[in-house]
Amino acid sequence: MILFVAAEPRECEPWVGHWNAVHPVKLQVHWARAGSWKGTEVMAIANGAGPERARAAVQAAPRPTAVCNIGFCGALDDSLGIGDIFIATEVRNGTRTYPAADPGGNAAKTSGLLVSQPVIAQTAAEKRTLRNSGAFAVEMEAAGAARASEELNVPFYCIRAVSDLAHENFANDFNRCLMPDGRFSVARLLTGACASPVRRFGELIRLSKRTRAASYNLGEFLADCTF
Repeated sequence: MILFVAAEPRECEPWVGHWNAVHPVKLQVHWARAGSWKGTEVMAIANGAGPERARAAVQAAPRPTAVCNIGFCGALDDSLGIGDIFIATEVRNGTRTYPAADPGGNAAKTSGLLVSQPVIAQTAAEKRTLRNSGAFAVEMEAAGAARASEELNVPFYCIRAVSDLAHENFANDFNRCLMPDGRFSVARLLTGACASPVRRFGELIRLSKRTRAASYNLGEFLADCTF
């Protein structure tokens, strides 16, 4: 069974749409689906943002033969555009660097080092600093999934789709809206957005469109992988 781990269901849903015999699975996680794909058992879990939520997702699932971390990422390199696919060859969390395998199939726009950190990179200045370390993209769950894969001694993959650009700052404070269970508080987001409605609500609408496109591209890309 190949296990796909994300933060949110919307990161998984277009990909799960390629599976057969899809059904919900009762696990100690926020959301889980299982099915079959190309004759292989597959499972997708969305368990909230952050490394510990991703690690817990892997630990909650039946033992997989491989773990693949999927979802959105922030671009650190100007060559990456919205919806582009990035394949991590290494995942770094500040203290460890984990290798990531090549999933096969079509070539991604870019591959290389990914930074996995417990907070969202809110500003272009933060992203520049991370880019200077050699990384091409940033996200929040990969290191936790990689650690759990290492503990199980199974192959680890990381495939991401870009949802924000290297030169962009977030107007909304997404870190302030992140709850202990790894989900974002809609109430906090809306309250915060009211402080600058045009700018912040505009950003939320734009992000919704971008993530929809990114999740679709991710699903199409995964469907052509071989693992």
